[in-house]
Amino acid sequence: MYNYTEFDKSFLAERNAQFRAQVERRIAGALTEDEFKPLRLMNGLYLQLHAYMLRVAIPYGTLNSAQMRQLALLAEKWDKGYGHFTTRQNIQYNWPKLRDVPDMLDALAEVGLHAIQTSGNTIRNVTADHFAGAAADEIADPRPYAELIRQWSTDHPEFQFLGRKFKIAVTGASEDRAVIKAHDIGLQLVRQNEQTGFRVLVGGGLGRTPMIGKVVRDFLPEADLLPYLEAILSVYNLLGRRDNKYKARIKITVHENGIETIRALTEERFARIRPSFSGVDQDLLPGIAAQFATPSFKSADTAGFTAAYAADPVFQSWVDTNTAPHKAEDYAIVSISLKAHGATPGDATAQQMRVMADLAHRYAHDELRISHEQNVILPHVHTSDLAAIHAALRDHGLATANIGLISDIIACPGMDYCALATARSIPIAQEIATRFEELQIEHDIGQLKIKISGCINACGHHHVGHIGILGLDRAGVENYQITLGGDATETASIGERAGPGFSADEIIPAIERLVYAYLDLRENPEETFLQAYRRLGLDPFKSALYPAAAVAAE
Repeated sequence: MYNYTEFDKSFLAERNAQFRAQVERRIAGALTEDEFKPLRLMNGLYLQLHAYMLRVAIPYGTLNSAQMRQLALLAEKWDKGYGHFTTRQNIQYNWPKLRDVPDMLDALAEVGLHAIQTSGNTIRNVTADHFAGAAADEIADPRPYAELIRQWSTDHPEFQFLGRKFKIAVTGASEDRAVIKAHDIGLQLVRQNEQTGFRVLVGGGLGRTPMIGKVVRDFLPEADLLPYLEAILSVYNLLGRRDNKYKARIKITVHENGIETIRALTEERFARIRPSFSGVDQDLLPGIAAQFATPSFKSADTAGFTAAYAADPVFQSWVDTNTAPHKAEDYAIVSISLKAHGATPGDATAQQMRVMADLAHRYAHDELRISHEQNVILPHVHTSDLAAIHAALRDHGLATANIGLISDIIACPGMDYCALATARSIPIAQEIATRFEELQIEHDIGQLKIKISGCINACGHHHVGHIGILGLDRAGVENYQITLGGDATETASIGERAGPGFSADEIIPAIERLVYAYLDLRENPEETFLQAYRRLGLDPFKSALYPAAAVAAE
C-alpha cells in the first residue's frame, strides 16, 4: 500500500499546525463559530447534533494494521471507545472535544492518515472496490489510480470551492462493488485492443434527486485520466448551478444540459488543456503502482480447513456467507461483519479494531479494507487460516455470518447523531436485524440488501437498496417510506416508492410482510429478492405492504 513521502509528511504537519492555531483562536473567542466553520470543515470537523464529529479519510478504503491500531487509539483516548465506519470508506468519531482535535490529527499523521477533504465543497475521499487487488474478476487493481487522483485533487486550487461536494469512485472489476453509477464521476477499468483505460460515467448521485450516472467516454486511455477528470470538473465548476444548493450537484448539471452537451464541452476543454499536462503524472504512476504490488502468497496444507468445514456447521455457514473468491489458489477474501444482530451498523470498538489489526498482521499480509457497506475486509487470507480467524472473531463479537443478508444493513447515523436527520435510522436497523434473527429465516431469504437513511440526503443509500427505507418527519412524527427494486451494482437502478410511509411501530411488521411475500412468490430458493421483483414488478409486493388497500380494491 502507499507510503507517505517526506513531502506528504511535511504537508500534513504544516496543515495540522495551521489548524491547531485556528482551534486555539476559536477557543479563545477570537473566531466566532461562523468564522470557524469553513476552517474546521476543511479539516473534516463537523458540528453535529450533540457534539463535534471528526471524519477521518481512509483513502480508497485501504489500511494496514498500524493504521487500524491508531484508529483504535483515537477511539479510546479521545472519544467514547468506538468509531463508526461509513459508506465513504471513512471512519467518524462522534464525541471528540474541540481542544483535542489537533492532537487527534497529529496522531493520525504519524501513520499516514488525515481528515483533509472529508467535508466541504471539494473532491472528497476517492473510494474504490473493497476487494481491489484480490478479486477474481478484476482486470487491474484500481487503487494506484485512486491514489493518483488523491494526490492530484488534494488542495487543487481550482476545485476547493465547487458548487457542492464531489465524489469519485473507481473499480477494476466486472462486478461493480464500488457503486460507480451513483457517483459524480465513476471510473471502471477496461481493456481495449490490449490497452488499459477507463469507462467514464458522470452525473450519478443519490440525495433528494437520485440519478444513475451516464457514460461520457466509453474508453479513456490511462495516460489521459487526470486531464480528462480536470476537464469534467472545469465544465461543472463553470456550468453548475450555484443559485440553489439542492440543484448544485453535477447530476443536475447533466440532467439540465443533457449528456451530449456535457460530453461536447468536456471534450473541448480536454483538447485545450491536454497539452499542458507534461506527463509527470504518468512518471509517478509506476512508482505508485509498485507500492500496491501483489503480496507473496504462501502455500500450505488445506486439509485442516476441509475437516473444520465439514465438522462445524457454524464455521461452514460463516465461510459460505462471509468469504469471496480470490484470484490466488487456496486464498479467500474475508468480510468481517460489523452488523452483529442488534448492534449499530458500522460501529467497532477500540478492542475490536485491535483484534482486526492483529488478524491482518498475522494472517492477511498486513492489509485491511473498509467497504462502502460498512464492513471490514481481510483481502488476502489462505484457507488454512480461516478457522483460526473465525475463532478469534467469534471471541470478540465479530463472527456474524450475514454478509449480503437481511441484517447486513447500511444505515446512516440518523437523528441519534446528525443535525440534518429527520428520523432515526439506527434503532430501525437494529430492530429489523433482531426480528429476523428471532425468526431464524435470514439464510433462507438469501441475498437481500436493506439500506436506511434518516433524511432525504440519502447517506444510507436507500435509493439503491433492494429494500430502501427513508425516514422523514411528518408533523413531528417519524414516518418511514419504503422503496423497492434499487440496485447498487453494475445493473444499478433507483428503487420505486411503494406507497405511503409507516410509523416507527409499523415499519418492522411491514418489512416482515414484504419478506414473507417474497418467499411465497419466488420461483425457487435461488431467485433473489431483486430478481423476483424485476420479474413480477411492484404490484404483488405493494399488496403485501398494504393488505387493507388490496382487499378494498377487490
